[in-house]
Amino acid sequence: MNNTPDLFPHRILVVDDNPSIHEDFRKILCPAQSGQRASMDAMAFELFDDAPAAKPAISFEMDSAFQGEEALAKILSAEQAGRPYSLAFMDVRMPPGWDGVETISHIWKEYPHIQIVICTAYSDYSWDQILTKLGETDSLVILKKPFDQVEVLQLAHTLTKKWLLSRQANRRLASLDEMVQQRTQELSEANRHLEHEIQRRSLTEAALRESEERFHLAFESVPIALSIRRLDTKRYLDVNYCFAQLCGHPKDALLGKTPDELNLFAAPEAHRRLLQSLSEGRRVEQASLDIRRKDGQLRHTVISIELLRLGEHTCVLAALQDVTGQKELEAQLRQAQKMEAVGQLAAGVAHDFNNLLTVIHGYASLQLVKHNLETEVARAFTQVKLASERAAALTRQLLAFSRKQVVQRKPINLLATLGKMQAMLSRVLGEGIRLEVQGPEGLPLIHADESNLEQVIMNLSVNARDAMPHGGKLSLRARQASITPAQVAGHPDKHPGEYVSLEVSDTGCGMDAATLGRIFEPFFTTKPIGRGTGLGLSTVYGIVKQHEGWIDVESQPGLGSTFRVFLPVAQGLPDSEPNSLPAPARVQPADTQGAILVVEDQADVRDYMCEVLSQNHFQVIAADSGADALSKWKNLPGKVSLLLTDLVMPDGVSGLMLAHRLLGLEPGLKVVYTSGYNPDAVASGNSLSEGVNFLPKPFNQDQLLETVRAALSAQSPPPRPFGADPHTLAAEPACASN
Repeated sequence: MNNTPDLFPHRILVVDDNPSIHEDFRKILCPAQSGQRASMDAMAFELFDDAPAAKPAISFEMDSAFQGEEALAKILSAEQAGRPYSLAFMDVRMPPGWDGVETISHIWKEYPHIQIVICTAYSDYSWDQILTKLGETDSLVILKKPFDQVEVLQLAHTLTKKWLLSRQANRRLASLDEMVQQRTQELSEANRHLEHEIQRRSLTEAALRESEERFHLAFESVPIALSIRRLDTKRYLDVNYCFAQLCGHPKDALLGKTPDELNLFAAPEAHRRLLQSLSEGRRVEQASLDIRRKDGQLRHTVISIELLRLGEHTCVLAALQDVTGQKELEAQLRQAQKMEAVGQLAAGVAHDFNNLLTVIHGYASLQLVKHNLETEVARAFTQVKLASERAAALTRQLLAFSRKQVVQRKPINLLATLGKMQAMLSRVLGEGIRLEVQGPEGLPLIHADESNLEQVIMNLSVNARDAMPHGGKLSLRARQASITPAQVAGHPDKHPGEYVSLEVSDTGCGMDAATLGRIFEPFFTTKPIGRGTGLGLSTVYGIVKQHEGWIDVESQPGLGSTFRVFLPVAQGLPDSEPNSLPAPARVQPADTQGAILVVEDQADVRDYMCEVLSQNHFQVIAADSGADALSKWKNLPGKVSLLLTDLVMPDGVSGLMLAHRLLGLEPGLKVVYTSGYNPDAVASGNSLSEGVNFLPKPFNQDQLLETVRAALSAQSPPPRPFGADPHTLAAEPACASN
């Protein structure tokens, strides 16, 4: 601090961009210079309640600055000259330079002792903002314009007095500090030899304490569960916070106890084998060991063990890492991979089986239209046809599970769908089961295939019905669900966002954990033989997955089951689906009686289609592959009205590629696609585009002819696959699963 003597008069700096303000301050603070001495003496009399001569004359010397930068320069110059300012009156708005708050900030960085009064008619800063920028201080006062002369004079007297007292106090403190430093130096010199001796003797103890502190700090703060126990008594000497958290016990409850007393290891013998390996000189690192928490919950860990010597005792240092979350993720991944593999297998079987069913059902239908069949032969063909239709229904369920069925999505209100199905569900459930349907008005729409959604509701309802053979209650609840990232953490098949949930709850027999783990597997069932296909819940699983949703299941034996289906809220519904099968151009051909190019790699299916079309007076050209079709097309320009092609062919030219090439050559060509798969699964799209003619396998002759004629007439109604109605497909009870 500057030790210059206290000077009179007090120096005051007025900082304002308005010259008239400076004159006003000069009249108040320096009345002798402005001819206002008599009035100022009278004001002082009012202020101090005493005769002017009774008070020591405190006079002021006033300087002016019109910008913040100028004020800072004057304050620094005055301090260096030993004539510091004790008070500054500061305007807030001083364009174009610093404003008042910025100026104060700069001044206090260089000269923090000056008292400051902020003067302004209005301020760009609230008091809280000023304190935020300048910090809490008792050296700052606000004076609102227009200000009262008495108030200005009172502030000048008070704050300069405060500055003077603070300056004197700081000098006294500096003097005392100097005395203390001198005495301290003397004491330090006197004690130096004693301290040296004490330091020498305590070096070993300090090093030991430091080592112990470092070890304790590392022991407690490391994010791995650590424990130390004696090898002979097996009692814990110390454990860290992570170990206590892992075990679910307070630290004090662990110390002095053995693992057996705490029932800590799920398999104590496994831990004993690890210690035996360690005693035989083998390293124990990253070994698996399950810990049983105080609440009975099992945690999977990997453990590493070392022997160490503490005093006279051999101890065991164990480091455990909780890998329960990793194990659960691995289990989820294995389950997802298993379901994906089963789905691929199911899809492949269904595709090949659909080709066979097309031939079986098709030729049986062809024989049945003949008029000269014997009764027994006709009955046999009828049974073949009916059996193939039942088999077709099963393959559709397999395709639903594998997410390769045909879906035609549209905006759907789930609550409205439940309302439409309520009467039918009541009939299916029977009189012994009470049905309850709930949901809020204004439920967001979902983008779904309505028949698929109805099948999910029906299968889950029938599943619940069979779980309540003696009656009960079935609740169907629709609601909106906002899923946060925290709720789906650790579940890679789930995603945050806005969803509509369907909750299906029953009061039935429930399921155990083993059954819960397999309920969505195709053909898994605990029903008696002949009472279920094992495809009910697997069909639900596939449909929900194909709609980018998921299913949560809660169940306990004897306490019923709850299935929660989550389907994403429709966002920005497109007018038509992108990336789907190309619809042929709507160009009316000049001759609709041209040939039909049939492209199918399965000979029996190809022969059946050609026979049906030929018998119905269509000219047919057959090709066994995409490449074969392109080769034959060279001799067919203008002669083909319709391309009837399978989507999946093995020669590298798929039905999709073939259609693109031929449509490029002849835009008026009509196209019908066939496949045992969902066409969008083959085309990597989202759903069937409007205007695409698609004939799913298996199909009968009526469906084939209807689709071909509709395509030639520039119409494309989606053909209904033969087989059972989706609402009548078998579903399984919750307690039996699938």
